Amino acid sequence: MSELILFLAEQGKTIKSGFLKSQDKAGTRNMYGEEQMALDKWADDVLIKGLKKTRLVRYIATEEQPVIIEIENPKNQFGVVIDPLDGSSLIDVNLAVGTIIGIYPGNVLDKGKNMIAAMYILYGPLTTLTLSAGNGVCDFVMDEKGEFNLTAQDIRIPDAKLYAPGALRKDYLPAHAKFIEELENEGYKLRFSGSFVADMHQILHKGGVFTYPGYAGKEKGKLRLLFEANPIGKIITDAGGAISNGRTDILEMKPTAIDDITPIYAGGKKEIRLIEKMIAESQSG
Repeated sequence: MSELILFLAEQGKTIKSGFLKSQDKAGTRNMYGEEQMALDKWADDVLIKGLKKTRLVRYIATEEQPVIIEIENPKNQFGVVIDPLDGSSLIDVNLAVGTIIGIYPGNVLDKGKNMIAAMYILYGPLTTLTLSAGNGVCDFVMDEKGEFNLTAQDIRIPDAKLYAPGALRKDYLPAHAKFIEELENEGYKLRFSGSFVADMHQILHKGGVFTYPGYAGKEKGKLRLLFEANPIGKIITDAGGAISNGRTDILEMKPTAIDDITPIYAGGKKEIRLIEKMIAESQSG
């Protein structure tokens, strides 16, 4: 697994360099159009080709692929789930984006609690790698030589009053609207960039809660269970926090397909307990 993690870290360097080298793929004519999608696919291609060449895993599932890829004659039985470029629409305005990865002992259509490692690479003013592989959550920062150096270990999410709220307020469902109102009444400060991995990195280090709920028209949520919720959920849980769909621990959910979506509440345990209590009360009432 160490070899796999080191390999994935190396691919992060290639993806970061592609932001400049692949301007034609990112596109300057349309900030959120087809060319931006091409950059997502390019990052996806970098990771898949690399994993196929090394044969370090048996199964690959990514947000850009409609099916699970199975590698012939793999060296290991690992399964990986990947969001190659989370928040890619923000590259044109120079905001932080990232790569999210989860590692399973085998089949990727498994509960998040069975993940054996999770990591994300955040491309911001610094390029950082955050990893949980069974020995606590650690942060690494890339130096000028392109090497990742350990900067923090056994990270624990602090108790703080920040909230990162996805979805439009006008579309909030009643229990969620009540939850947000309660946070605001308690003095929580709004911090939301539109990049899930960047917002969760802030919550991990500064505390509070990230929310992308089910809302009017998308009651089942928007974010992906395999590629976003589970890997980040493992990291935030291993740091002493929690992740929920508003009713139950997301890491206990058994995926039915690689494109499953879910509402997400992730952060401090007290915030997660509060939203679960509010949703349960709304349903019983």
